[in-house]
Amino acid sequence: MTIHEFSVTTADGGRRSLGTYAGRVVLVVNVASKCGFTPQYEGLEALYQKGRDRGLEILGFPCNQFGDQEPGSDAEIQEFCSANYGVTFPVFGKIEVNGPNADPLFTYLRAEAPGGFGPAAGPLYDHIKATRPESLGADEVKWNFTKFLVGRDGTVVRRFESMVTPEQIEAEIDDLLD
Repeated sequence: MTIHEFSVTTADGGRRSLGTYAGRVVLVVNVASKCGFTPQYEGLEALYQKGRDRGLEILGFPCNQFGDQEPGSDAEIQEFCSANYGVTFPVFGKIEVNGPNADPLFTYLRAEAPGGFGPAAGPLYDHIKATRPESLGADEVKWNFTKFLVGRDGTVVRRFESMVTPEQIEAEIDDLLD
């Protein structure tokens, strides 16, 4: 199985097959408008501008499961991304990434790259340990702006937790684009 076998809901309520991105390197990110990591939109857009002609796609998936940090409607989210960060990469319809209503794409991504998350995450680790300790050892997405890097063949290469910035993963993305 690969991400190319999934379809997702677009911001306007339509459906898009991720098979559309076959042959491209994809960075899948759960995003939010009112998060301490929201400024990562700027870095994500910069990565997209640098890499899209070489085969990079960035796919944003708004999620309100972490501290109610994405309360807006799909239309409001689109407006926010465009007006505040000039986002041109696709930002899809709002989804859940954990739990019984998790979008199947994220269930797959989590299983393929469970990720590590420990005390090095600093205050975010402390917050999660205090509020959702059961998620620390699980495959769950821990917070907004978790990133899943996917190769051209649609298989998951690696997971990056929220505090890892787009700039910090640029070299790894470049390696896949070359």
